[in-house]
Amino acid sequence: MLETRSGYKSGFISIIGRPNVGKSTFLNRVIGQKIAIMSDKPQTTRNKVQGVLTSTDSQMIFIDTPGIHKPKHKLGDFMLKVAKNTLREVDVILFMVNAEQKLGKGDEFILEMLAGNSTPVFLVINKIDQIHPDELLGIIENYKERYEFAEIIPISALQGNNVESLLDTLSKYLPDGPQYYPADQVTDHPERFIISELIREKVLHLTREEIPHSIAVVIDKIRRDEENNDKIHVSATIMVERDSQKGIVIGKRGALLKEVGTRARKDIEMLLGSKVYLELWVKVQKDWRNKSTHLRDFGFRDDEY
Repeated sequence: MLETRSGYKSGFISIIGRPNVGKSTFLNRVIGQKIAIMSDKPQTTRNKVQGVLTSTDSQMIFIDTPGIHKPKHKLGDFMLKVAKNTLREVDVILFMVNAEQKLGKGDEFILEMLAGNSTPVFLVINKIDQIHPDELLGIIENYKERYEFAEIIPISALQGNNVESLLDTLSKYLPDGPQYYPADQVTDHPERFIISELIREKVLHLTREEIPHSIAVVIDKIRRDEENNDKIHVSATIMVERDSQKGIVIGKRGALLKEVGTRARKDIEMLLGSKVYLELWVKVQKDWRNKSTHLRDFGFRDDEY
């Protein structure tokens, strides 16, 4: 049983918001390394990603959730369920909005979800580096009319503006508690998950149109080279939904797939601290986002949430 330490603060913090407001950028900024993938494509995050920040007097466990949106397939249903379920199990909720975007239907939907919730909710206005300071007051007033927030804190997750202030304020809302994770642990996800996400991120960066939402990455094998113990072999399959998408991901003479591998290998080597031989395959699994068996096979499991 974990022991609560007198004066030691610990707790769970959910980061929610519309797609592409900067939740993953914020999480990586706080943790100090990449554990959540980033892309300018909406709905990049599909599973909840936990990041752990440990200091001498506190431990904050951040949960980065999928961007909340109206589902269009079973994968979308899964992502919305993940985001909603985290609201019941945390000590503080960070509702993150993009300072560049007007309050829209997606924000209204989230505010309706939060109605009647007894958990403290912070309004975190991200990307303040992208607007004129005079615009900020109007944004704050607009949201204050719709919800009674415990705190309202403007930040720039990309540049780090005001992030430390947000962390200081957060610690005041956390209960006395135990240290849930070892001090050097930064995420609860296994290496396989992070490696698959790093590969998926590179496909998101290098493709357009329908491809980003139609892919999943499955890690087939991770093993250390028996002859060269410093080298790790990683084999992964990129799943797509149509033959035409397979051709796009592979690219002319395999050029795009090769570039995905080159970029992903660098991040995986940083994660594992070893040289990596990365082998990538592309496979068609028709309409996998609407098939429960494929969703489970690819790591989207309802029973974990």
